[in-house]
Amino acid sequence: MPVKDLGFRRAAPALAVFAAVRLLGLAVLALWCAAAGSSPHTLLSARWDSLWYARIAAEGYGYEVRLPNGDVHSNLAFFPLLPWLERLVSAPTGLPYGSAGLVVSVVAGLAAAWGIFAVADLLYGRRAGVFAAGVWAALPVGIVQSMAYSESLFTALAAWALYGALRGRWLTAGLLAAGAGLTRPVGAAVVAAVWVAAALAWRGGERSWRMAAGAALAPLGAAAYVLWVGARTGDGLLGYLDVQGGWGNGFDGGWAFARFIGAKLASSAAPAGIGLIAGVVLVLWLYGLCVRRRQPAALLVYCGIVVALALCASGYFGSKPRLLLPAFPLLLPAAVALTRWRTGRAVAVLGAAALASAVYGAFWLNGSGPP
Repeated sequence: MPVKDLGFRRAAPALAVFAAVRLLGLAVLALWCAAAGSSPHTLLSARWDSLWYARIAAEGYGYEVRLPNGDVHSNLAFFPLLPWLERLVSAPTGLPYGSAGLVVSVVAGLAAAWGIFAVADLLYGRRAGVFAAGVWAALPVGIVQSMAYSESLFTALAAWALYGALRGRWLTAGLLAAGAGLTRPVGAAVVAAVWVAAALAWRGGERSWRMAAGAALAPLGAAAYVLWVGARTGDGLLGYLDVQGGWGNGFDGGWAFARFIGAKLASSAAPAGIGLIAGVVLVLWLYGLCVRRRQPAALLVYCGIVVALALCASGYFGSKPRLLLPAFPLLLPAAVALTRWRTGRAVAVLGAAALASAVYGAFWLNGSGPP
């Protein structure tokens, strides 16, 4: 693949578009919260998963909640990289851990946008890279990118690991894959992508110690944490699965999600069920489009695993939209399509999507939010 300069000047338009979309989302959230009497800072940094991450940063692992039905919600379900970074930011600044998480998300969001730009630029050109970063920022659940959650951090590590694999920078790809494995369980998708890219390069005749080292490094982050959890719980290799089971999480091929949608269709919430079906069909259609457009195998493997884990998990159905945030290869066909339009029309469409995302994000956070 062609070598392209990835300095700040080349990526600056993509970063500017990403920042503008996210700032619009935060501005609309601030206005909505002012009218609703809620705190945007609290909504972004001190609700749902962000509280669990902040508690890990403050106290370490070992906290759990026992529910009346006997289920145990343990903070061992949350991978450690984000809490470590929250501590790192909090120590010199004195910021509370939740606020430190927001700082991490801002930096990670820009890094993710840059990584998405880098992948799209490498494959389709600079203009497609700019639109790819903008479309990712303008997703309906894009507000999560500005929360003290791990999605932005994971996407940054994944995008740059994939870029490294596509460019044959094996040590970089392996190290970033290991970091992704310390961030979210879906880090396995990044590991698989690096391995597939290395296998194809090996088949094509490339042989180097860097390739072998990168492939060996890739799974170390996830493996280290899973093994540590197993040792801590005394349940060995199944320890982490048991922890997730306590949260009601597992992989059932999508059966529980299908039943959830069926229950919606059979109730007064039938429109919501129809919307869920439409969303699943759209995701699957986009993935099929990625396959037909012959995206590199590493991207298809990564994206396929992210989509499968998001759609086929057995719990927390309201989380599925945000679990799909790292699946940025799904957006590349849309970015390429926008490059074929006149600039004014493409900008207007992206701007409309950004405004809709901002309004929905403010409504969502002031309502049910992203569990």
